[in-house]
Amino acid sequence: MTQQEIENAVLRILGTIAPEADLTRLRPDVPFRDQLDIDSIDLLNFFIAVDKELHVAIPETDYAMVATLKGCVQYLASALAVRA
Repeated sequence: MTQQEIENAVLRILGTIAPEADLTRLRPDVPFRDQLDIDSIDLLNFFIAVDKELHVAIPETDYAMVATLKGCVQYLASALAVRA
């Protein structure tokens, strides 16, 4: 899976969590919670959806690493590469 495909999947999942958000304006280095109107439950639902769609479980200890679009894509790309 390419980084672009991972990013598209992340944005698609975020769109289901925050349907009112304009994801085209999402800044890659700013935490999701600072840009989107989501709470901790929404963020947890995002992590669950990522696991369901991409089959990558994100442990709570790694949540800070996936708090931004850039970090999330890098984390998932690395996790998927290890599996391949």
